[in-house]
Amino acid sequence: MHITSPQQALLQPKAPVAVLALARRLHRDARSDSLALSLPILRRLIASQTLRDLTLPQLHRRRNMIQRKHILRTLALEAGFTSWEDYRHALCALGVAELPHFDLAHNQAGYPNLWFSSRAQAISHALAHGGRVMNVGTQAVVLSD
Repeated sequence: MHITSPQQALLQPKAPVAVLALARRLHRDARSDSLALSLPILRRLIASQTLRDLTLPQLHRRRNMIQRKHILRTLALEAGFTSWEDYRHALCALGVAELPHFDLAHNQAGYPNLWFSSRAQAISHALAHGGRVMNVGTQAVVLSD
């Protein structure tokens, strides 16, 4: 068990604050005019079924309708929770290192990384070509090393 000093604990960001900061950045990126910034986030919103009955092109044209609550719900679903409220409650007991989203937070899972519709496909590709597999909802991405 790793024990941190009280001073170190104060310097480390808390999980709820870190997820809210990530959601703020993803929200901004989702509404961006840049396809490289917006499309990965829009795909995640569609894959999580947070926003339904919209194709990717339709959602891109209407990206200003995306609210922070949509991003927070998507993050919760990707982490295996049924709602943002449940996820927020669980975050109080987690450290930032335990969060599933932070490889995405550092722009590692946008482009030029390879996206796959299933984890099995991503693993197959990573075994043949290298890289690290990360789940994103029901999809997976191979992060370049």
